[in-house]
Amino acid sequence: MWFICSSSFLRQYLKVVAQSDQGPTSFFSTKAKAFTSQAIMSEKKRKSTSSAAAAVKEPGAKQQKLDPTKEKGWLKDSLKQQRTKNKQIQFNRKRLRYTSNTERIKQGSEGVLYWMSRDHRVQDNWALIHAQQLALKEKLPLHVCFCLFVPKSLLSTLRHYSFMLKGLKEVEKECKVLDIQFHLLHGSAGDVLPGFVSDRELGAVVTDFSPLREPLQWLEDVKKTLPKDIPLIQVDAHNVVPCWVASPKLEYAARTIRGKITKLLPDFLTDLPLVEKHPYTAARTAKKVDWEKTLASLQVDRTIEEPEWAKPGTKGGVAMLESFIDERLKLFATQRNDPNAAALSQLSPWIRFGQLSAQRVALQVQQCGSSSGPAVASFIEELVVRRELTDNFCFYNEKYDRVEGAYAWAQKTLKDHAEDKREYLYTREQLEKAKTHDKLWNASQYQMVTEGKMHGFLRMYWAKKILEWTSSPEEALSIALYLNDRYSLDGQDPNGFVGCMWSICGTHDQGWKEREVFGKIRFMNYKGCQRKFDVAKFERKYCSKNL
Repeated sequence: MWFICSSSFLRQYLKVVAQSDQGPTSFFSTKAKAFTSQAIMSEKKRKSTSSAAAAVKEPGAKQQKLDPTKEKGWLKDSLKQQRTKNKQIQFNRKRLRYTSNTERIKQGSEGVLYWMSRDHRVQDNWALIHAQQLALKEKLPLHVCFCLFVPKSLLSTLRHYSFMLKGLKEVEKECKVLDIQFHLLHGSAGDVLPGFVSDRELGAVVTDFSPLREPLQWLEDVKKTLPKDIPLIQVDAHNVVPCWVASPKLEYAARTIRGKITKLLPDFLTDLPLVEKHPYTAARTAKKVDWEKTLASLQVDRTIEEPEWAKPGTKGGVAMLESFIDERLKLFATQRNDPNAAALSQLSPWIRFGQLSAQRVALQVQQCGSSSGPAVASFIEELVVRRELTDNFCFYNEKYDRVEGAYAWAQKTLKDHAEDKREYLYTREQLEKAKTHDKLWNASQYQMVTEGKMHGFLRMYWAKKILEWTSSPEEALSIALYLNDRYSLDGQDPNGFVGCMWSICGTHDQGWKEREVFGKIRFMNYKGCQRKFDVAKFERKYCSKNL
């Protein structure tokens, strides 16, 4: 199901990518592993010598040719047809795990609850799919709730919460059409959710999965106070292969997890069934949410505004996916490392907030990208293998955002060079305001502050220069995470944590030639960027502006 081309071609591809491990996740990737010319020539030769075999279609490998005459919005209708057609697809129970001692739904209850936390969408959501299947089996109403809690932090910005709430507003609207009750609860999950379950006499709670410490703590808090006869079920609706299934341990690099994920893709990279209109209506319906009032009441930093380019919600994500397939996918393999080229998917904000399913993205890119074979392979490597590697790192490494969480060799080399003289030293405030001597770095920082995004190649350069211009690796990592999480629309996510750890602490990388300050951490410089793309063009676009 994963492969849009022949299995022999993919075996060639996997053999090639297994031999190299350059770069980090899709967030910071330098070069996702693409098809080599040798593999391509081998495939062409195979096809020419076996036309009969080439004519045989593998099960599930049917491709759709992109019709240039399709009108804008074609993907929305296509997805609806696909979900309806595949609504009998079975839920793979390996996607779930029970975090409670009981597994049986409470008898005599009044409904089933999906506690939405990481994945803010109705369709293509395995957690909601499972919750509905439970409710249908027991002939009970279905409820969805979201617990809104805003920590007092510089990372709590209007940019993030506006994007999130506008997406949830879309969820509420869709739930209403489907006779699913959507509830917005105010407060931390541990404080408000167990009482809500008891008050509504709900018989089971299904939730989604995040590897980060705060959501894991929320889960523990709910588990402690939820009635003991209520099953608490967690479903990994974010990863194609569930995190705990992909690997039971911390993986060293992409090369050590790639084969494990690839082996499991036939079981997990399937189409997703439709979340249907629910036939059992709740006696007590949900209170309609005043979203404008809710957003206005939040204690967040309103100076960090939502960027215009990213329309929140699943509809906005689907529209961005459609434009990627139609316009940018064909350029992805060859131009994705050029910040001046429109070659990236731009999907990270919608995937980060769970408004768009990575599994749906993978399926759709495979299905519609038949004319962009190498680009599809490169994109799937980043979307699935590299992205799910970041969840693995955060789930199995409690120190995922600290230098102490780096590999032993990286900690040693950073310590050995901690006292090296820095040619430039900048404070967090100077970096935040893009007041450095480096025009390319300033331009990158300006783009992130104003647009809520930074090109993946530049994010590596940006983070490595923070290591070079601050007094210690600990300070560098702290500043990089602060800036990324405060300004990037896709911040506060495993991809961001691991991206900064890769750049500054060598996570998922290897030791390189030793040098001042960096030690054996991979080095990047201005001249190297000039060899990659037109630096002056990028600087002209952003450096004339001030923060």
